Amino acid sequence: MNHATHHGIKHGTSHDVLDLREIGRHRARRDDTPIAMVGGKGAHLGALSHIEGIDVPAGFCITTNAFRRIIAVARAGDARFDDHLDQLTRPDPIGQETVRTSSAVLRDIIEAAAIPPDLTRAIAQAIEQVHARSDAAIAWAVRSSATAEDLPTASFAGQQDTYLNVIGTADVLRHISKCWASLFSERAVTYRLRNGIDHRQVYMAVVVQQMVFPHAAGMLFTADPVSGSRRISVVEAGFGLGEALVTGLTNADRYEVRGGAIITKTIAAKTLVVRTSPGGGTTSRAVEGVRQHDPALTDDQVIRLVELGGRIAAHFGSPQDIEWCLVDDGFAIVQSRPITTLFPIPETHDGTNHVYLSVGHQQMMTDPMKPLGISFWQLTTPKPMSVAGGRLFVDVTETLASPVQRAGLLDMIGKSDPLLPELLQEIIDRGDFLPPDSSAATWPMGDIAPAGAPAGALAPVEDDPAIVTTLIARNRDSVATLQQEIQGKTGLALIEFILTDIQELRRLLFHPESHRVIMAAMNATWWLDEHLRAWLGDKRAVDALTLSVANNITSEMGLALLDVADVIRPYPDVVRFLGHALEQADAHFLDALPAVDGGTQAREAIGRWLHTYGMRGVGEIDITRPRWSERPLMLLPLLLGNIRNFEPGASARRFAEGLDVARETERDVLTHLRDLPDSEQKVAETRRMIDRVRTLIGYREYPKYGMVSRYFIYKQALLGEAERLVRDGVLHECEDIYYLTLQELRDVVRTHVADAGLILKRRDAFRGYQALTPPRVLTSDGECINGKYRRADIPAGALVGLPVSAGTVEGRARVVLDIATATIEPGDILVTAYTDPSWTPLFVAARGLVTEVGGLMTHGAVIAREYGLPAVVGVEGATKRIRDRQRIRLHGTEGYIEFLS
Repeated sequence: MNHATHHGIKHGTSHDVLDLREIGRHRARRDDTPIAMVGGKGAHLGALSHIEGIDVPAGFCITTNAFRRIIAVARAGDARFDDHLDQLTRPDPIGQETVRTSSAVLRDIIEAAAIPPDLTRAIAQAIEQVHARSDAAIAWAVRSSATAEDLPTASFAGQQDTYLNVIGTADVLRHISKCWASLFSERAVTYRLRNGIDHRQVYMAVVVQQMVFPHAAGMLFTADPVSGSRRISVVEAGFGLGEALVTGLTNADRYEVRGGAIITKTIAAKTLVVRTSPGGGTTSRAVEGVRQHDPALTDDQVIRLVELGGRIAAHFGSPQDIEWCLVDDGFAIVQSRPITTLFPIPETHDGTNHVYLSVGHQQMMTDPMKPLGISFWQLTTPKPMSVAGGRLFVDVTETLASPVQRAGLLDMIGKSDPLLPELLQEIIDRGDFLPPDSSAATWPMGDIAPAGAPAGALAPVEDDPAIVTTLIARNRDSVATLQQEIQGKTGLALIEFILTDIQELRRLLFHPESHRVIMAAMNATWWLDEHLRAWLGDKRAVDALTLSVANNITSEMGLALLDVADVIRPYPDVVRFLGHALEQADAHFLDALPAVDGGTQAREAIGRWLHTYGMRGVGEIDITRPRWSERPLMLLPLLLGNIRNFEPGASARRFAEGLDVARETERDVLTHLRDLPDSEQKVAETRRMIDRVRTLIGYREYPKYGMVSRYFIYKQALLGEAERLVRDGVLHECEDIYYLTLQELRDVVRTHVADAGLILKRRDAFRGYQALTPPRVLTSDGECINGKYRRADIPAGALVGLPVSAGTVEGRARVVLDIATATIEPGDILVTAYTDPSWTPLFVAARGLVTEVGGLMTHGAVIAREYGLPAVVGVEGATKRIRDRQRIRLHGTEGYIEFLS
């Protein structure tokens, strides 16, 4: 632990013990409470003490200053302390047995440390002062309050200890030591390790409060923690102390309240009650059968409690998780903390209802984006987007309120993700959420024309390959011009140049001719799927017809990495070198590669691949995410897997095989159509649509490739500018620019002044966003609407999703959460949260694909069909419900996954 003073707190008893009323006396809001001094629980209780009409049991707090003194005593008294603390803070992974052993030793040392006499006197004096304000004998609640708990981004609820009904000064002192020691409980240490929090930077305060003896107790959530709705409060109540509910020993009565009225009420069978014992501590008792179904609260008490909760939430400025006790028909509040699991709501400040669609679910990137990445995406897209939890959303409220526009929106998004229209229809059916009919509503999807739009909106295109090659050449030439013209630009001139060039990026992305090509290919795909199902009952033909199409830059990337493997495979020294580099996490392995036999050839092959595809990477729509060229080490698991698993020439062979299947499928389809009525017309229309798909569908991946290529050039230039700002002392590190918008970065470059506090605040917020799961649909009430695919005709226990690439396969599931550590063997079925283009090289070895996110036309679906991989997407919780290496059967045609023994 750090011996230095912390946040200006000096050693000495005046800073060791504080009355709760002294905490936050002059602070109006939660963000100003002294968490560093009294921990999360103490800070909140201090703030609660100053809210008019809120009853908080009297008490005091032993501050973190006292804790540091105790740690100094413990360290001086037992040499093992630092050794075991070092064990828990070493950078390499720590086994659970090490956590268990070292935590136990640290707890024993801290509990055995003698409390300094002056601190003992200060605590005894605080006890007497509370006694003087009370007419009755007092028992105490002694509660841990760590500096890393009850935070907006992590609650740490239940990680440290609480002791109830502690009687007498000596027992209070003993339990204070227990609370200090509980900072190193096994569960608390494990929780901090999982959340990346340094044990040396966490301190423990202890709250000592007058014990209350309630008739009932429980929790109040001022927002629904399940749906996320900020308009619904949830009350859970039981008899006696709240410990029976918190520890799950008994069921709770549950109330939902909206608009001052109870909308649902469930009275549970409360079989157990926790009461205080006369000699101290608590005891559990069975509730008499006749009383088990008595409500713990009256309806009037529930409404009054929710009103109190509303005042507390308003004070703290965020929804709260509140612990309460009912004493003589009045409520004592014993804790309030932020509800950390709620997904944030986009800020509008207009007081009206809004409905938002997730952009990340369509882009197959549901991770949070950093502010610089968000600002680039907002500058790139033609319509304004809303931001919440580090994710982007499209506001579709007015479109849903317009019957004319609504039909087009539901039809269009339904073709990509059939679940979305169902989710939006839930909101439409409420009848009172959307604004009145807005016939003048603007189309929310930018330059993407709605399905069913007038013919003029989607002028037909010729099925001529020259159209695609012209568009690609135009994009490629524009990127080359950017690369040349950005050279040498620095400072404000660089920022202004990028802002101007983004207009060229938008022109290429949303060029009418480019858009017509993409929509023509997609419409032809949908036409074939609909008609071949209707005419031939064939659910698989379309997927086969899209195998090995031309000009698909993303599928070419995966095949090109097979060619790199062909170059390296003949050189065993290079293969061993690359394996060693991966084991050692050698980020500079390319520099040393030429020293190995065959290394020059290998480096040149990797370099050629990076020249064409190195601007791509996981989460590539966020300009701040690492690219292959920046971290080529990420390629090695994929490259070594290709060397190990494939024979020479696999790339050309796989493409040729796909082409043969596509041609054979076309012949079969046309042959069967000739046996039908009106065969001549059916054959002609089908042949035309097949030609259109095979000519145009590959281009669909190119505009995004062009965008990512520009982003990489921008990023390299901006990081060069960041290096100059670091040298000048304006920024602490180059990646600080990731937490600024491009417009804010322009101001920093202009003024040579950066707001370090803002950057730190956004870093902390981003860490919190990473723990959140974004919904497909979000409302301004905070309601998160995800839904799940449902089927009545699947085997029991199967997982259901959206079928996006036909076929049925069996194999070993490989659950991959990080592509940098992925090892896929031929025949494995890849299971992951989502895929974007950077995952394509994994597809060449996989036998099938399962994702938690996706739709019919998202990246994973398109490339799975291109490679002939059966695929099911939108499988809720797939990475948790399917075990790594478990054998499964994937039904890509029907859309479900079976577990095999």
